[in-house]
Amino acid sequence: PIEQPITHHIVFLALVFQVCLHDQSNVELFIIIWYYSDMIFKQVFDTKTSTYTYVIASAKGREAVIIDPVIENVKEYIELLKELDLKLVKVIDTHIHADHVTGASKLKQATNCVTIMGEHTPSEAVEIKVKDNELIKIDDLEIKSIYTPGHTSESYSFLLENYLFSGDALLINGTGRTDFQNGNSKDSYHSIFDKLLKLPEDTLLYPGHDYNGKKVSTIGNEKKFNPRLQVKNVDEYIEIMANLNISKPDMMDINVSRNIELGVN
Repeated sequence: PIEQPITHHIVFLALVFQVCLHDQSNVELFIIIWYYSDMIFKQVFDTKTSTYTYVIASAKGREAVIIDPVIENVKEYIELLKELDLKLVKVIDTHIHADHVTGASKLKQATNCVTIMGEHTPSEAVEIKVKDNELIKIDDLEIKSIYTPGHTSESYSFLLENYLFSGDALLINGTGRTDFQNGNSKDSYHSIFDKLLKLPEDTLLYPGHDYNGKKVSTIGNEKKFNPRLQVKNVDEYIEIMANLNISKPDMMDINVSRNIELGVN
């Protein structure tokens, strides 16, 4: 891709394209490339699990971080890093996933990057455990960790300028389920209403999943239109979450067990 100097905080170029994987895979990657000031940003979609992975890098120093990688797509992430001449230095999981296996360990083996999760994680394999409001630096970029329990007890969101990577804490027109992995609807309510919805309304919301083809929202849109947030109090929210009647993910127990080890078999 061609890089050109642009005015700070003005989007210069947006490209959307689809990359098909090898014949034996039915995964497709939908990638949004934004050149935003000194940042390179890519959103990668896994069709099997409707998981979003985010590749973020400093255009100046070429250091990169990946948020919520899926193990089956590690080869494609590495190819993207090579294509853009980026060095992966850190990989972040927002929480212990139940619906897919993280690619964190596989990426570490391939690139020697550092693995990161919030300090509440039960994983002993993770190298760095960040605290609430701690800053993660990637060259001149700073990502702030935000402890947002509810979906799971160790869930964290991550804020880079006006980009919010919410994991499963807050989704587009939804919120992360709270019925397993020490999930708690009251905690979810307070994480969302007392933390995430306090961010500026133009903050861009990039979730960990979407099942309806949506790629991005804003905090303002979620305040107005997210049906689970149109409640008067925490008790109404708890009632909504208690009546979702969602089936558990396939291979949940195996996925959780592997993800505590950062994806190692």
